[in-house]
Amino acid sequence: MPMSLSRLRITGLVFLLPLAACSTFEGFLDKGSRTESAPLREAIFNDAELPLADPISRNYFQLVDKNQSVIGELQVVRINEGDTFSDLAREYGLGYDEIVTANPTVDPWIPPVGTPVLLPTQYVLPDTPRRGVVLNIATKRLFYFPEAAEGEPQTVMTYPIGIGRVGWETPTGATTVTAKARDPHWYVPASVRKEHAENGDPLPSIVPPGPDNPLGRHVLKLGLPGYLIHGTNQPYGVGMRVSHGCVRMYPENIETLYELVGLGLQVTIVNQPYLLGKRDGEWYFESHPPLEEDELPADERIAGLLKAAAADDETLLVDPELSAHMQAAASEARGVPVQLSRGDLDEIFERAVLVHNTVELDPDVPTLSEVREMIDQLPDAEPVIIEAVN
Repeated sequence: MPMSLSRLRITGLVFLLPLAACSTFEGFLDKGSRTESAPLREAIFNDAELPLADPISRNYFQLVDKNQSVIGELQVVRINEGDTFSDLAREYGLGYDEIVTANPTVDPWIPPVGTPVLLPTQYVLPDTPRRGVVLNIATKRLFYFPEAAEGEPQTVMTYPIGIGRVGWETPTGATTVTAKARDPHWYVPASVRKEHAENGDPLPSIVPPGPDNPLGRHVLKLGLPGYLIHGTNQPYGVGMRVSHGCVRMYPENIETLYELVGLGLQVTIVNQPYLLGKRDGEWYFESHPPLEEDELPADERIAGLLKAAAADDETLLVDPELSAHMQAAASEARGVPVQLSRGDLDEIFERAVLVHNTVELDPDVPTLSEVREMIDQLPDAEPVIIEAVN
């Protein structure tokens, strides 16, 4: 019996058209920074004989010293049949937008088998005191700094988050965790009920615990009235602007954070699309697409970063190439830290580690070849549009 198309792991609208191989990394920064070695890099990552390393920790990192502000390492993974960017994101501790932004030329839902995909698993820490929970809504990431015992190195845990969409923005500012709950009821705000009713999708005033509850199984209530950090029953939305202002996490991540976080813990919410950090004497610049409502120009943000960093390294203010390099990276905003001492793409791939693809696919979900076989059996020759129930 042919498999039903409804079993496909595809969200939204996907056009199943003939696939063409494309360059994964071409145009990663500005067009002028491409080098003739780009095809060579791709050939190297597609070399089946290259050894594969084990992936780094998804969420837990240790700071060697108090001046370190860059954590993690860049990784590259090859696509297996049936993989989507949503699968890779969850497996390697990323949000959906992060992996899409880092790989703009690869189809996120049906990437060609064997395609090397850059995992942006290196992060510049936000420019805030390292206490409690820090949320950077521009990068859609949460950073948790557990209290370290005297004489012990500081650690940081980081997770992708979903944030409020346009019109329902997640606010910035300082607050605290005021309450915790397992298996919560969702008391639906009147404004949310009104929106759903206008869209023909009415909601009850209270949604009980269970698979239909969008809060998931764990909730941290913030001192900002009406705002929560919570799980979700739609994990593919983590790493995107999808909520009514609350912060969403993968179910397994909020479960861990829930056990670690106590009442009264400080929570700082910032909007920092551009980040400048240092590790082992090397400066790194990380840039993300600014939020749609963010009106502060990129050059002002970059000038502020350089001025603040000059307290540690005065040469940052007198080297005109650094600002130009940062402006070029900001114009592309791929969310990958780049070394300021280098002005080309090669350094990114020299640092990236080719790792095992550890995604475990659901055996009941059809593979790409099975999808193509189903499409071939359809009576018409038009492109097929699959619309997900979600």
